[in-house]
Amino acid sequence: NARTLHEIFLRGVKQSNDGPCLGHRPGPGEPYKWITYNEVLTRSQHFGSGLLHEGAVANPDQFIGIFSQNRVEWKLTEQACNSYSMVVVPLYDTLGPQSIQHIMTQCDLKIVVVDKNAKVKNLLAGVKDGKFAVTLIITMETLDDEAKSLAESANVRLMMFKEVEEIGKNNLKDFVPPKPSDLHTICYTSGTTGLPKGVMLTHGNIVANVSGLQLTLFQTFITMSSAEVYISYLPLAHVFERLMVAQMFYVGARVGFFQGDIKLLLEDVGVLQPTVFAMVPRLINKIYDTVWAGVASSSVKKFLLEQALKSKMAKLKRGIVTKNTFWDKLVFKKLQNRLGGKCRICVTGAAPVSLEVINFMRAALGVNFTEGYGQTESSAALAVSVPGDFFSGSVGTPCVCNLIKLVDVPEKDYYASEGKGEVCGKGPNVFVGYYKDEEKTKETLDEDGWLHTGDIGMWLPNGSLKIIDRKKNIFKLAQGEYIAPEKIEGILGQSAPVSQVFLHGESLKASLVAVVIPDAEALSTWCSGKGQNGTYQELCANENVKKLILEDLLAVGRKRGLKSFELPKKIHVSLELFSVENELLTPTFKSRRPQILQRYKSEINQMYEDLD
Repeated sequence: NARTLHEIFLRGVKQSNDGPCLGHRPGPGEPYKWITYNEVLTRSQHFGSGLLHEGAVANPDQFIGIFSQNRVEWKLTEQACNSYSMVVVPLYDTLGPQSIQHIMTQCDLKIVVVDKNAKVKNLLAGVKDGKFAVTLIITMETLDDEAKSLAESANVRLMMFKEVEEIGKNNLKDFVPPKPSDLHTICYTSGTTGLPKGVMLTHGNIVANVSGLQLTLFQTFITMSSAEVYISYLPLAHVFERLMVAQMFYVGARVGFFQGDIKLLLEDVGVLQPTVFAMVPRLINKIYDTVWAGVASSSVKKFLLEQALKSKMAKLKRGIVTKNTFWDKLVFKKLQNRLGGKCRICVTGAAPVSLEVINFMRAALGVNFTEGYGQTESSAALAVSVPGDFFSGSVGTPCVCNLIKLVDVPEKDYYASEGKGEVCGKGPNVFVGYYKDEEKTKETLDEDGWLHTGDIGMWLPNGSLKIIDRKKNIFKLAQGEYIAPEKIEGILGQSAPVSQVFLHGESLKASLVAVVIPDAEALSTWCSGKGQNGTYQELCANENVKKLILEDLLAVGRKRGLKSFELPKKIHVSLELFSVENELLTPTFKSRRPQILQRYKSEINQMYEDLD
């Protein structure tokens, strides 16, 4: 009964009985303000009609750019596009100016909806410099004089969001609903190298994934209803967050936006009290590290946490997930309350999480923490872990909307006949191609419609899929051993004093070296326990501390079964976190390996000189 995102929203209107739909906080210390499903529908019709009045056309050739953080107007713009068969092209800060120019030019964006004055000025400067040709910018924020004069000199029309709504209200047009095969969005994925690729996703693609997750997970194991509350803070520019919000609309649930500052996220969560929480591994690992760092200085607290975890893990092994034990009240209640106290469903995706960490979250929060696996090209999920499968280390079962097969990778000794190979997916959730890039489309999507993910998977005896390697991010050492750096970095990253690890090796060298970023919060407690004291900067520069960190990395690696050639022989300790802002991480927090290598080239060369 819902085959497009327009129809999914109409279903949400009925399911919610016109209940609250989108919420925001006008400012710190204030409660959430809500607009209902019918208000969203009405305002989307007004905004869509306003776009048509200002020159847009109601068909899938019409691209509308959105350059904004998550907020009510983001979803109103998208819903207007969904209801009038237009295509959404999201932009986001962390792409960087070169990538934004590439998207603006490739999609020939003429209309862009923007949240803040600073972004308006950036776009206007681009128009003035002849980099791209926007004709209309619609802004959510009151314009300042500088933006107005820049627009005048660049010959670009500026309008307020509310103004477009008002024009549409007075010139109302009927909805022009899309077909399932119509394009819904061009979602640009930031590759670890080169310019981003525009993934073309249809309404049918996204709805297939919504249905697939509903049937695989939500209707089968964890029922969802219009009573759910979701906190939206992961970027709506990415498909994972849009799929999560579409799941909420499907059941008529409510979506509350964070204030826009990640430092205030937990305050927003405390006020909103979400029942559904999507997290990325970076946040999960941070919570895990903070909890353990919090008990490090007290043997009593540490003992209680260990006992609580032991008890909850025993239940987990019997398939029992609960937050009603003695240990929940004594030990875990504080963490549960920090996440609002009402969490029922937690989901993670985007990158791997270690089994130890995700099971800690299941035990501590008392929720069926589900891990999804997929990529933008599969409209998010290809597979999803199901309740009960807590110890296999898998990413779960294929979603019912797609098939998964493994394909031989002979150069790495993986063969499908042995249950190992490159993960390939096929189904109505798989994208139709990269926008204006036939060559890359052919590399990723074969002639039989199979999406080649570049990940190496293996089938486990219970029928679930485990990701064990990457096809491309490998290198050979001088003695011929293959190294999969991301797998090793994931293991070494579990060292207590460490926040991030970048592992490097070369085919002419026999050993690995690593760049290590210590955890600013955990380092001083960890070091003082080993007789080393000082500020964060002093500890990072201390040769004894460097030796202690390397020893801990080696101990963690050996404990996790790494071979000696997979362990670094030397490390460089750096103060600067790899981040999206310094362009060492992609917006989905994957390492940009060539950029990190370039940034630490001299330090890496020095480590190899010292080893020689």
